[in-house]
Amino acid sequence: MMYDRILVRYGEISTKGRNRNKFIDRLRKNVKRSLSDLPNIEIKADRDRMFILLNGEDSAEVGKRIKRIFGIQSYSPAIKVEKEIEKMKDAALDLFRSIHKQGQTFKISAKRSDKTFELDTNEINSTFGGHILRNVDGLTVDVRRPDINLQIEIRKEAAYISAENIRGAGGLPAASGGKGMLMLSGGIDSPVAGYLTMKRGLEVEGVHFFSPPFTSERAKQKVIDLSEKLAEVSGHFALHIVPFTEIQQAIHKQVPENYTMTTTRRLMLRITDAIREKQGGLAIITGESLGQVASQTLESMYAINEVTSTPIIRPLITMDKLEIMDIAHDIETHDISIRPYEDCCTVFVPASPKTKPKLEKVQNFESYFDFDELIQKAVEGTERIIITPASQRKDDPIDDLF
Repeated sequence: MMYDRILVRYGEISTKGRNRNKFIDRLRKNVKRSLSDLPNIEIKADRDRMFILLNGEDSAEVGKRIKRIFGIQSYSPAIKVEKEIEKMKDAALDLFRSIHKQGQTFKISAKRSDKTFELDTNEINSTFGGHILRNVDGLTVDVRRPDINLQIEIRKEAAYISAENIRGAGGLPAASGGKGMLMLSGGIDSPVAGYLTMKRGLEVEGVHFFSPPFTSERAKQKVIDLSEKLAEVSGHFALHIVPFTEIQQAIHKQVPENYTMTTTRRLMLRITDAIREKQGGLAIITGESLGQVASQTLESMYAINEVTSTPIIRPLITMDKLEIMDIAHDIETHDISIRPYEDCCTVFVPASPKTKPKLEKVQNFESYFDFDELIQKAVEGTERIIITPASQRKDDPIDDLF
């Protein structure tokens, strides 16, 4: 049997009070954007549920896309049936037969939101369980760990029958909680940091520092490919590509080698902060994990952070590398990140970077050269591109979805 809709259950949105409808509306827009190339899809949302009407579209393809959309606790491919018991029995049996395999166990799970329906939940379980047992040979019931859990939900407008309850991404809808700028390198950590920040409802834009000819076009493309994976979560992703060659050359001329990494990170932070201000962002996001590399010691963070009062979000700060890599595999960024094309941080890393830099020293080193003009030039020369998932590349209607 072909499913005719997908029933979407909200996650944390359900705990919201007066602002609940705003979160639901944002989730609806995110879902619409993700499915924009499927012309037959219709989306209907109320305070309790969202329904994606398939109208002939493939339920598996739709499910694959919405699985990564934040704000969805779970979803179920379902069929809608009139609240007439015989019609419901026929639909339940047809659905069960289409998915059942020999030897599998089952149970019925009824939910009756419409209390005027003639059967209560126990009677629904008994009636439909008995009907399926009588019409499917060799079938047994297992109420604790069934192979198939046939769910029957009675709502005011109709009955809905499904057999799967698929876990979603959870969290809050992307872009429902302000904007942050992600310092996006080509490594493993920063895309994971961006993903986890999106999960808390932030709209995330990327800032990448590009230093040709020391870093190649393939390194730039790697970051664009990572951005495409992040775009699959929210429907699109804005990437700011900062020309950084001149600044890095100046740093290496003016700053002692063991302090070049500290100054590099400080100037990157200043540039990101300037872009954040232009784009209306409220925070900066990094992929830092405490103690992982020389620039991620507490002393380094203290010296680097001094250049801005903007909040810095570090979702990975207490994670170890294996935990971060597990998430990178899950969101399919890992294999892109390990492509052997280095970014400007790895190309210019000093042989012995200072792990406990002194703020007074780095300030003194930087005072002998006026970096302000170069920073302004880099900000003005930054390229901003909008990246969409591959499925939306053709006639992408992003502007119509806001």
